Amino acid sequence: MQEMMIIIIGAILINNIVLSQFLGCCPFLGVSKKLSSAIGMGVAVTFVLTIASLITWLVQKFILVNLGIEYLQTIAFILVIASLVQFVEMVIRKKSPDLYKALGVYLPLITTNCAVLGVAIINIQKSYTFMQTLANSLGNALGFTLALILFAGIRERLEEADIPKSLQGMPIALITAALMSIAFLGFTGLL
Repeated sequence: MQEMMIIIIGAILINNIVLSQFLGCCPFLGVSKKLSSAIGMGVAVTFVLTIASLITWLVQKFILVNLGIEYLQTIAFILVIASLVQFVEMVIRKKSPDLYKALGVYLPLITTNCAVLGVAIINIQKSYTFMQTLANSLGNALGFTLALILFAGIRERLEEADIPKSLQGMPIALITAALMSIAFLGFTGLL
C-alpha cells in the first residue's frame, strides 16, 4: 500500500505530467480559461487516462506480447484511447450539454492528448504491475487535473489584473505556466 501511495504522490506532485514532463500542454493551455471547463476536462481526462492505461496494459500483456507483435503497441494504444474518448464524448453530450459545449474541440482532442498515450507507454516501459499501473495512471490523471484547475484559477484572476497590453492573453498564460512548473520543481526530492 505504501508503494502505491508513493507512486500516486510522485505522479501528482514530483513528476506532474504537464508541469514536469510537459505532456498534454494543448488542453492545459486551451481549456484552462474557465474553472468550470477545467474541472470538466480534468474529470474526462482522469476517466480516459485511468481506464485507457489499464486496458492498454492488458492489451500489451495478453495480446501483443503473446502474439509477438509488440511493435504495434502505439497503434493498438491509440485505438483503445480513441474508443474511450468516443464513449466519454457521448456520455458528456447526453448528460451535460453545457459542459460539452464549453469543452468544444478539446474533448475529441483527448484522443491525441499525448499525456494519455504517454502514461500508457510509461507504464509499460517501467514494467509496472496491474496495480502499479492503476496507481501511476490515477496519480498522473489527478496531477493533470490539479495543474489544470490551479492554472484555470490563476487565469481567471489574471482577467481582472492590470497586465500590460503586450503580455495579455497567451504571453501571460505561458509565463504563468512556466512559474507553476518552477513551483512544482520544489517537490523534487520529496519522495
